[in-house]
Amino acid sequence: MLALVALQAAADPTGLLALVGWSGALPSLAAGAWTFAPYLVFVPVLLGVLWWATARAGERFWTHTAGIVLAVLLAQAATTLVMTGDLAAAGYAAGFVAGKAIPAALIVAALTRLFGGPRKPRTLAPGLVWPPAVLFAALAPLLAGLWWTGAVYAPGIPAARPDRGILSVIVAMLLIAAATALCLRWMRTRVPGVLGGWLAALLAGGLVGVVQATIGLIADGGFAGDMWPLMAAYIAVADGLAFGACAGWAVGIGAVVTDRVGAARSSRVPLIAAASVAVLALAASLVLPSVGTASAASAEATPPAGMLRAEASAIADGAGNQVLLRGVNVNNLVDFYQPRPEVPATTPLTEADFAGMAEYGFTVSRLNISWSALEPERGTLDPAYLAQIRDAVGWAADNGIYTVLDMHQDGWWNGATAEGTACRPGTETMWGYDGAPEWATITDAAPRCQFTGRDISPAGNRAFQNFYFDTDGVQSALAETWGTLAAEFRDEPMVAGFDLLNEPGFGETAPVTTSHMLGAFYGKAIEQIRAAGAPQIVFVEPSIFWSGLGFDTGPSAGFTTDRNIVFSPHLYAESITMDRSLGIPPIVGLERQFDLAQRVAAEYDAPLWSGEYGYWGEDADVLARLTRYADAEDAHLLGSAYWVWKQACGDPQNGIQEFGNALMMQDCATGGDAPPKADLLEVLSRAYPQQAPGTLTALEAEGAAVQLAGRTDARSCGLRVWVPGTAEPAVEATGITDIEATAVPGGWIVTGCAGGEYSLSTR
Repeated sequence: MLALVALQAAADPTGLLALVGWSGALPSLAAGAWTFAPYLVFVPVLLGVLWWATARAGERFWTHTAGIVLAVLLAQAATTLVMTGDLAAAGYAAGFVAGKAIPAALIVAALTRLFGGPRKPRTLAPGLVWPPAVLFAALAPLLAGLWWTGAVYAPGIPAARPDRGILSVIVAMLLIAAATALCLRWMRTRVPGVLGGWLAALLAGGLVGVVQATIGLIADGGFAGDMWPLMAAYIAVADGLAFGACAGWAVGIGAVVTDRVGAARSSRVPLIAAASVAVLALAASLVLPSVGTASAASAEATPPAGMLRAEASAIADGAGNQVLLRGVNVNNLVDFYQPRPEVPATTPLTEADFAGMAEYGFTVSRLNISWSALEPERGTLDPAYLAQIRDAVGWAADNGIYTVLDMHQDGWWNGATAEGTACRPGTETMWGYDGAPEWATITDAAPRCQFTGRDISPAGNRAFQNFYFDTDGVQSALAETWGTLAAEFRDEPMVAGFDLLNEPGFGETAPVTTSHMLGAFYGKAIEQIRAAGAPQIVFVEPSIFWSGLGFDTGPSAGFTTDRNIVFSPHLYAESITMDRSLGIPPIVGLERQFDLAQRVAAEYDAPLWSGEYGYWGEDADVLARLTRYADAEDAHLLGSAYWVWKQACGDPQNGIQEFGNALMMQDCATGGDAPPKADLLEVLSRAYPQQAPGTLTALEAEGAAVQLAGRTDARSCGLRVWVPGTAEPAVEATGITDIEATAVPGGWIVTGCAGGEYSLSTR
C-alpha cells in the first residue's frame, strides 16, 4: 500500500487521482496542521486500519477489499477532522475518496492474494442480524450531517434526512435496516467480531446507494442524452459507503453485544431494544431540525424599500413584483495578465456600453472587478479603481440597469509561469489570468504549471488552499474588503448585490475546501457586508467544479443564517465542461442543469440566478445551444448573465485569434470594432417580463412574441415587459388592465396592472 501511495503521488501532478497528492509545495508550520495532515494523519490511519483489516478479513479477496476501502475512507475522515474539527465535514469528505479507494483496494487485495501465501478461510455463525441492523437504521437520521444532500437526491429518492419529510426518512430507514441485515448475514460468516459488523455496514451503505440510484434513474428522467444517472449513482453509492465507514462501528459493536445478550436471554430482547431506539431516534430527528430552522428565520432582516431582495424562490423588488435579471458580464475592469504587451487586455468601458445593453432589453450587468486592482496594497482600496467602479455603477443605473459586483478570479491571480520553472511531466507552462493581489498569493513554492487548463495548477491550488485555511489572514482580508466595498454602495438601490468570489477553486482537499471552508468564507464575508450596513443580495457560487462538471456540492448547508442570498452557479453544461474537452457525451445535459441547480438552491431556501453561461465554441454550435438555453431559461422562469459583452484581443481568455470573441466583437488586426454577433443578440434580446406582479407561473418567448402567466394576491401595477423591434407589439391579456406600450431605444416596454391570475401575450 505504501508503494502504491508513493507511486500515485509521484505520477499525479494534480493530486486529484492520488490517495495522497504532492503538489511540489513546501509544508509550512505557520500555515497550520492541514499542511501535514495528509502525511501525518492519513497515512498512519490508513496503515493501521489496513493492518487490522488484513489480519481479520484478509483470508478472502472480497472481504479484504472491503477492509481496504474502509481503511481509505476512515483515513480521509480522520484527516478532514484534524483539518477542520468538524465531524459532519469529516464524514461527508470520506465519500469523496471512494473512487480512489475501490481501485486501490482491488490492486492491494489482488497482490496480497497473489503473493501473500496460502489462506484457510473460516466459516462462522452469523449471529443475530436484525437488532444491529435496526440500530444502524436508527442512527441514520440523527447522524445525517451532510450526507444525502445536493443535486443527486431528486424528489422521490428516499434519504434519511429529516428535512426531506417523514415518509422519506421511514423508507430510507427500512432500506438501511434491510440492507444491513442482508450484509451482516453474509459478512459475519466470514469476518468475526466488530470488524465483521463494520464491514457489513460499509457494504450496506453502498447497497442503499445502488437502490437510491435505481429509483433516481426513474425519478430524475433517466438517460436524457447525458451521463448524469451514472454520476448520480456514483455519488449515492459514495455517500452510502461514507456513512457505513463512519457510523458502521455501531453495527460492529452492536452485533457483538447482541450476540452476548442473545446468548444469555431471549433473542427478542436485543431486537425490541433496537426497535425502541429506532422509534425514539425518528421522533428526535423530526423535532431537532425545527429548532435550527426557527433560529435561522429569526436572523432575517428586511431590506429597505427600493432594494432588490431574495423572496422564497425568486428575486423581488419589495413592492410585490418578481424581477428577472437578464443581461451580460462586463469584464472591462478586470486586471488581466497581458500575454502580448502591445495588445491591451481590456477595452475601455463607457456609458455607451450600458446604453447599448439597454437597447437589447438587458437589465443587469455582472461587473467583474479584480481584488488585485482594488486592493494592491493590503488594507487600502485604490481610489482610482474605486472611481471606475462607481462610474460603471452610475452609468448602468442611468440606463435602468442593475449591477452585480463580482469579485472575479480565474486561476487565482494574474501571474504566469516564472522563467526557468521546470514543470512536472503531464503539466506545462501557463499564462496568468486574473484575481488576487500578490500579497494574498501564497503558493509555498508550488510550480505555476497547468494540467489541461488554468484551473488545475499546483501553484493555483496551493494559493486557494492557503486562502481557505486563512493563512496569513488572507481570507479574513477579503471578507473585510467586501465590507469596505459594500459600505461604498450600501445606499445604491441599483446595485442588486455582491457576488463574493467567481468560480472558487478547489484547492488541494475537496470537498473540505469546496464545501465546508468555502461556506466559512461566505459566512464571514456576509457578516462584514451586513456590519457595513449594506442590505443588498449576496450571490454565492459553488466551486469551479460546477462549471467543469455541470454540478457540485456548493457550500455546506447552514453556512449562514442570512436569508437575503441567491445561489448563483454558472450554467455551462455542454460548453466549457470537461466532457466537451474530452469528446465524450455530456456529463450533465444543457436542460438538466437547470433542474439540478434549482434543486441545490432549494436546499438553501434561496432563488437561483446563473452568473455566467455561453462560450459554446463554433458560431453555429453556439446559436443552436443558446436557443436551447433560452428555452430552458424561460421554462424555469430565470434570469442569467451571458459571457461576455466585450472581450479584448489581448484578454488571455481570448487566446490569439482574429477577433475578440464576445457579443461586441473587436477586430484584432485593426483594434477597431467588428460587427456584433447579431444572431446571438437576437436570441438574448427576446421578449420577457423584466418584472411581474406576484409570481410568474409560465413563460415562453421567441423574438418579439412572448406568452407569460402569473399570479398575485395583491393588485399591482408593476408589470413591465420588454419587447424588441421597431413595430408596436399587439398585446392580448387577461387579468391585466391599464396596458400601455411605450417605445424605447431598441424596442418597447409594455406596462400594466394585474390582480389574481393573469396572462399576457404579444405578437
